[in-house]
Amino acid sequence: MVGVNGMWKILSGVVLGWSLGANDSANIFGTGVTTGTVKYRTAILLTAAFVLLGSLIEGPKCIKTLGEISRLQPLDAFSCALATAITMGFLTFLALPASTSQAIVGAIVGAGILSGTAEFSKLYKIVLCWIFTPVGGIILAFILHKLLGSLLDKTITSIKHRNVIYTIGILVAGSYGAYSLGGNNVANVTGVYVGAGILSANMASLIGGLSIASGALTYSKKVMMTVGKGIAPLDPFSGVIAVIAEALTLHIFTQIGVPVSSSQAIVGAVVGVGLVGDVRTVSHKMLARIAVGWLLTPISAGALTYLLLLLL
Repeated sequence: MVGVNGMWKILSGVVLGWSLGANDSANIFGTGVTTGTVKYRTAILLTAAFVLLGSLIEGPKCIKTLGEISRLQPLDAFSCALATAITMGFLTFLALPASTSQAIVGAIVGAGILSGTAEFSKLYKIVLCWIFTPVGGIILAFILHKLLGSLLDKTITSIKHRNVIYTIGILVAGSYGAYSLGGNNVANVTGVYVGAGILSANMASLIGGLSIASGALTYSKKVMMTVGKGIAPLDPFSGVIAVIAEALTLHIFTQIGVPVSSSQAIVGAVVGVGLVGDVRTVSHKMLARIAVGWLLTPISAGALTYLLLLLL
């Protein structure tokens, strides 16, 4: 395990966790904040608390998967996390909800190519899950919107009572979403250190969870506005459904043991609820920007890791 002299190697993971929290935590309460259902301060406090809880309880489930892609040395792990952090930080600056899962996998593959230890046969399962992540978000959001919307119309007609349900719903759904984010994505932050023998799975989950929480608390508002307003206009009910669909998607893949993109899950969910109303309300321009970010993420992180290791 890591000693005092080796502590510097996990600093890149801490920075990466901060970047993930700043970028991906927006996927949890973005729709709730932009629809006015929940205050931003409340959203980030709940996100930080439940991200840490999810990281500690379910984080180790996805850590093993990343270790199977390539056998990493401590310096490789440091470089992978650093390259991913730089990639995510840049995309966060551009206000694009990017995929930390794709970034860290691209970085690990980049390191594996240089060392000759990359296991490309292990990538099929991960890439397949990447494909099904937005699709799952679309399907779950569409079905939940139809079923729960019909149930709500039949049982509650009072606007006042509905607003109370929306507020409670987004708080519960957002907390669940944050829990699922921590459980699924903490592997992206500190999983490489477990594979390199620097940290135990439990310590990696703690450090990663705290790092993600710090990003949510300090720099998540910019991307939150993109997610909440930039893809499709949402009413409070649609915002609740989108977060529930995203949280369910992440939780399902956590049980499979594959870290996936919360950005892809929430974008799929927002598109799903948008399709219920009118497909023309979905911003194709914004979707195109996000798609470009997803494509560039693993390539950029992989190339940057390769260059860092050559220099180091």
